[in-house]
Amino acid sequence: MENMPAGNPKTQPLLSIDGVTLAFGGVKALSGVSFDVAPGSITAVIGPNGAGKTSLFNTISGFYRPTSGSVRYQGQDITRLPAPKRARMGLGRSFQNIALFRGMTVLDNIKLGRHAHLKTNVLDALLYVGRARREEAELRADIEERIIDFLEIDHIRHAPVSALSYGLQKRVEMARALAMQPEILMLDEPVAGMNREETEDMARFILDVRAEWGVTVLMVEHDMGMVMDLSDHVVVLNFGQVIAQGDPATVQADPEVIRAYLGSGDVGDLRRKLHATAGAA
Repeated sequence: MENMPAGNPKTQPLLSIDGVTLAFGGVKALSGVSFDVAPGSITAVIGPNGAGKTSLFNTISGFYRPTSGSVRYQGQDITRLPAPKRARMGLGRSFQNIALFRGMTVLDNIKLGRHAHLKTNVLDALLYVGRARREEAELRADIEERIIDFLEIDHIRHAPVSALSYGLQKRVEMARALAMQPEILMLDEPVAGMNREETEDMARFILDVRAEWGVTVLMVEHDMGMVMDLSDHVVVLNFGQVIAQGDPATVQADPEVIRAYLGSGDVGDLRRKLHATAGAA
């Protein structure tokens, strides 16, 4: 927290996106995107397919450098910092397409998350040698065990990732991100492709990671029911621009948001959620 500016941290945004534009050639993937992520919040970025959500995540986490605008984390401008540096500062990330080492075990994938946090090399991370001294190894083991217990994956700790169901692989990817001890956990479509039971489990883990670990969550998600149930703040993108943001009730009733989903053909989930909300009133 050494980079936090003076003042009450609770009043400061943990992450600020200010006027971010991202262009590939003459095509703008993002245009003037601005929003804040408050400490301890769950913020969701939603929008029709092709709205720029994953491009935004890649820009925040350092895989893309914006054409203009800035990304600030804990008050520090990180716009030009590389992705590994941002990860060590506290931006943990999962991916839309699972990015695990499929031939390695669950536990070894988690250890690699610790490696990113502690700046040891990969061999150190797996074998506890070199800079990974006894005290560090014990700390790693404690954190790894806490993550395994939290995500209820003890029974698969020694299983190769390739042998796991899709839902469990998504859980392991979340475990690896948590092993980095992030301040912000960035989840790119955390329940995509999951069945109802797996989705409910992941929703519970997202709520609990904030409540029990004190981690702020920023997620991209298409499941409108989960977004509206879990989020404190929702940012809506369409054609790379923010068309609405606010609390879930405000966003889901916004005429421009409804038009964007109607025009994209993705309105089904939004309509069902609106209907369910009206029925519960």
